[in-house]
Formats: sequence, C-alpha cells, structure tokens
Amino acid sequence: MNIEPTNLPDVLILTPKRFGDDRGFFSEVYNSQAMSKAGLDMTFVQDNHSLSRDVGTLRGLHYQSPPHAQDKLVRVGAGRILDVAVDIRKGSPHYGNWVGVELSAENGRQLLVPKGFLHGFVTLEPDTEVLYKCSDVYAPDCDGSVAFDDPDLRIDWGIGRADAVLSDKDSAAQSFAEFESPFVYDEAQA
Repeated sequence: MNIEPTNLPDVLILTPKRFGDDRGFFSEVYNSQAMSKAGLDMTFVQDNHSLSRDVGTLRGLHYQSPPHAQDKLVRVGAGRILDVAVDIRKGSPHYGNWVGVELSAENGRQLLVPKGFLHGFVTLEPDTEVLYKCSDVYAPDCDGSVAFDDPDLRIDWGIGRADAVLSDKDSAAQSFAEFESPFVYDEAQA
C-alpha cells in the first residue's frame, strides 16, 4: 500500500496495490497488520456504504464528538468524489484548514480522516457509491455538522449552495463561527 501525506498532518491518502489481468483487477483494500506496520493503529468497527444518484450531491461537513469520535477510511466503489477533511482540533497549527482529494473507483485511492476533523464529500459522477470504515459506531447524540459552504473555511467544492443536492440536516448546519469544537490538538501525538 502506498501512503501519501496531505497538507494536513494526520490526513493521509492510502492507495492499495492493484493486480490486474484480462478479467479486471484484485486489490486488498484493508489489512489491519499492514496498517499497524505503517503506524496506523486503529480498530474499525463499522462499515458504511452510500449511494448518491445525482452529480453535486454534497454530504457534510460532519463530525462525531467524543466519546464516540470516529476515524474514517473512505473509498469509492463506483463513480468519483471530492473528499474533504477540515482540521477542528483546538490548538492545532492547522485549525480551520482543509484538504480535498479526488477519490474514484478508477484511481483506487482512500482517504484516512482521523478523529478531530470535519468530513464531507461532493459527487462528481452520477450513481457514485462511497464506502467507509469507522472506528466507532454511529451515535446520534454525538453527531454534528458545519455548513459546507461556510465563508470562513473557503472550501472550493466546485459547486455552490444553489446547485448542491443537500439533506435537511446539511442545509441547516451551523456556521464555523458558531461551532464549538470538542477536539483538542495533542502536540505529543503530532
């Protein structure tokens, strides 16, 4: 597995090797031993799978607060997305900064979004399927969101609110200025 850093420490691009022939390809997309050897010790307990029918479907920016904070390992099974992570760890030198990575079924890339980051994506192709592993189960009482188009974050989604396909939850998400982060940057872990 190839591991690339992004401009946000702790957010990583993981690209599993693919072995192809005339029939297609085989790829081991997750291996706990390989992750551990790479210094990525996290246990995933839940797998999620979403289908977004329309181009411009925007899901996010979401977080799950402690005690049910989640690390996520995100990949695309069909289609293509711009996957975004935003650092929300109080005291982090990167607080409020974001990174966007194109993930597709074709490129096989995965994005590791650790605890302490907002997460969201926008679909770039119809019928896009996103699959992601989570290190904790979904806990509605710990669930929250921040507006994807908040002007303080200045994320370039390539789409505005008028053209985005949003859930009611995401349409009503709080501003970044209103958001009180439950995460604290730990310099010792950096």
